This record gives sequence, structure tokens and C-alpha cells, in this order.
Amino acid sequence: MKLGFIGTGNMAGAIMGGMIKKGIFSPEEIIGADISEAGRKKTEDTYGIRVTEDNRKAAEAEVLILAVKPQYYAEAIREIRDCIREDQIIITIAPGKTLGWLEEQFGKPVKIVRTMPNTPALVGEGMTAACVNQYVTEEEKAYALKILNAFGKVELVPEHLIDAVVAVSGSSPAYVFLFIEAMADAAVAEGMPRAQAYEFAAQAVYGSAKMVLETGKHPGELKDMVCSPAGTTIKAVSVLEEKGFRSAVIEAMRACADVSRRL
Repeated sequence: MKLGFIGTGNMAGAIMGGMIKKGIFSPEEIIGADISEAGRKKTEDTYGIRVTEDNRKAAEAEVLILAVKPQYYAEAIREIRDCIREDQIIITIAPGKTLGWLEEQFGKPVKIVRTMPNTPALVGEGMTAACVNQYVTEEEKAYALKILNAFGKVELVPEHLIDAVVAVSGSSPAYVFLFIEAMADAAVAEGMPRAQAYEFAAQAVYGSAKMVLETGKHPGELKDMVCSPAGTTIKAVSVLEEKGFRSAVIEAMRACADVSRRL
């Protein structure tokens, strides 16, 4: 097998689906291990890959993605480390598990790509940060990035920025969902049907994000373009500033990064 997964949850499914859709791997080249029979059945039915309850079978693949929750990493690695080969690439997606910690768990030279993706990978719009250890060659790094590009965008970052990545993209979809929900609630209070309110709010966020990415303009400049003198938008912005909108976001992200550092 070319690609193996230990854990077949939502993030693993997003990665599988993206790679199959882009033709990087065929379903026949992928194996997923999961202790849950229901999880294995769902994955097999959805993606057509081979499934197993044996982590060691998945660990035979050329590239192995550890997609279990962070608290299960040590146990999963203990189970598979004896069968990991020097030519394999290990991709991890757990916050708090550093390259040094991972190398220590394996107890031998292993090629590791540490990543931090986010849930928009489920719709092919993920943002992933990646860093590699000293055993990964330039060719292998390029191959790993090709895999990670299958479900969105990927950027190489120095490892000390991973906790910032957790705050700014890993966890931030939750902040955005909260913002969308709040805007929709306000629209409902003004008389708009709820389904329509969610559509308006979500599309506004989607379009605004696309403007930042595609125009290359500073977000402040784009904000100023909407804020006419004595207009409706600048009044709304002034209320957000009065209520501490920016400082609340900044403090929330600092708290998020702090928890990530302590995982």
C-alpha cells in the first residue's frame, strides 16, 4: 500500500477524499486502520479503500498518516514503532506533539512531517502548516506537500510557529462559525428567516475572505473601502471597537496557543 491511515475520522476522511479526487492515490492504494467497526464500515463505503482493525497493517504503507487524537499518539506509536522502516514518511496532525517528542516515541531515526490542518479540509478548503525533521529529504518534503495540497493550501513554517498556527487556522473555524451565528441571530432579530440569515452571513464571510486572498490588499484597506463617511458600516465598526472585538479575538487566540503549547 502507498498510503496508510491510523484513525479514519473526519480529518482523515478529508485527506483521503481530497487525494482520491485529485488522483494522487487511488482507493486501491490506501488502507485505513480504526478500532471502531462502524468507523471502518463508513470509511470503506465512502471512499472504497481497504480497512483494517490492525494498526500494524496500515503501518506497512509507504506514507503513514497518524490521524488519532493527541492523547492516543503515544499508545499508537508504541504499537507500530517496531515495524516502521527508515524509508517511510510519517505525517502527523496532532497539536502539541513536537518533532522531538515524536522522534523520542519512535526511538529511532524516522522521517516525520508534522502538520496542523483545519476542518475546512472537509470541503477542500483547508489551510495546513507543515514542518519536517532532519531525516526528510527535499524530494520527500515536496511529495508530502503534494499530498497536503490535495485538500486545500499548505505552507511550510518553522516548528516554533505551530502553536500560532493552531490559533490562527487550526481552531479559528470555530471563531468564524460563532461570528456567522451571531450575525445570523441579529438578522433574525431584524425579521429575516433563519435559513436565509445563515446564507447571507456565511456568503459575506466567504466573499470577504476571498477578497483578502485574491486582491492582496491589506484587510484594513478593504475595511476602509466599505466604511463610507457617516455611514452604516462605520457605525457598526465603532460599536465593535467599543465592545472590544479585536482585543477579544487576540486574547482568545493567545489562550488557544497557550493550551496548544501545554498539550
